[in-house]
Amino acid sequence: MYDAVIVGGRVAGAATALLLARAGARVVVLDRGAPGTDTVSTHALMRGGVMQLHRWGLLPELLAAGTPPVRRTLFHYAGDEPVQVSIRSSNGVDALYAPRRTVLDRLLVDAAASAGAEVRHGVAVTGLLTDSGRVTGVRGATRDGRSFEVHGRVVVGADGIRSVVAEQAGATVVRQGRAAGSVLYRYYSDLPAAGYEWCYADQAAAGLIPTNHGEVCVFVAAAPARVRALRSGGVEAAFETLLATAAPSQWHRVAQASPSGRMHGFAGVPGFVRRAGGPGWALVGDAGYFKDPITTHGLTDALRDAELLSDSLLAAWAGAVPETTALATYQSTRDALSRRLFDVTEEIAGYDWEMSRLPTLLRQVSASMTDEVEMLAGLSADTLAPSRA
Repeated sequence: MYDAVIVGGRVAGAATALLLARAGARVVVLDRGAPGTDTVSTHALMRGGVMQLHRWGLLPELLAAGTPPVRRTLFHYAGDEPVQVSIRSSNGVDALYAPRRTVLDRLLVDAAASAGAEVRHGVAVTGLLTDSGRVTGVRGATRDGRSFEVHGRVVVGADGIRSVVAEQAGATVVRQGRAAGSVLYRYYSDLPAAGYEWCYADQAAAGLIPTNHGEVCVFVAAAPARVRALRSGGVEAAFETLLATAAPSQWHRVAQASPSGRMHGFAGVPGFVRRAGGPGWALVGDAGYFKDPITTHGLTDALRDAELLSDSLLAAWAGAVPETTALATYQSTRDALSRRLFDVTEEIAGYDWEMSRLPTLLRQVSASMTDEVEMLAGLSADTLAPSRA
């Protein structure tokens, strides 16, 4: 009998497991993938996410993996001079980072295991166990077809957009977005990047994100119909056309660089906010709250919500509040911190903005992060340091 059965061992699930295990909870993580595998990602961590990795004692390992520090962000608007924003040092953060998921996910799940969490890879959760309306565990199968059941006080769905836990627990969508952008991206070596570079023009966007192994992730994004039309001429042609449209000066730099590996794509999914929990279950990461990747805040959201959820569960297990109150607090805090960013992401991801309005929208993105950073800065570091017991 575990305190928490966490379905999904990526960023949100591994971070939740780490925090619960460090507090002494008995935790098991179930993930269908192999350890350290890659996945579609925006890579870029914002200040809140870096603050958490710093407070959890994981930033040195991220640096040791060769993750380059990002000390400035450049915004490129069609026909205008770039706008530069330097990263100011505060709350232990003097740079941002954009790790490959092969680095970040592995770092978090290894830290969770070191804290005492049991981690099982290569297992697929197929359903929930219930008793008198309460979720009491999960059922699933291993890769060789053997079935299993795992029981716990709470089942945490950290299994992404198409969450099995959310579906089977009947997690209602409390807010449904409409906008969804389509993205193509690829890694390049020998490509200089000044930091995070975001580029916008003619209802298209592009970006350069420095990451591990001396590589830079280059992405392009636009409305799905536009990307589909361009892809009729081939994915390479679509990528080059959108890059030349959104980032003409960067296009020349990318053309001279060496591509690493294949093109990746994301067709686009409208954002949503699901109910965050119920009797014996809770959702974290994209399983509970997802928005279009154009504002590159998904990883930071996942780390934030892992901490909010773990704090709420620990309060309930300690008898400080009833479970229903703890989960309601988790949802209300998550939603309050997410509302403004969800709204402005919806507007940007529609790709029907006028260029004159875009800087205002991006300033709203930045302003929406302030409450999140202040909340995270106010949490006690004492409960987040690695346990040496």
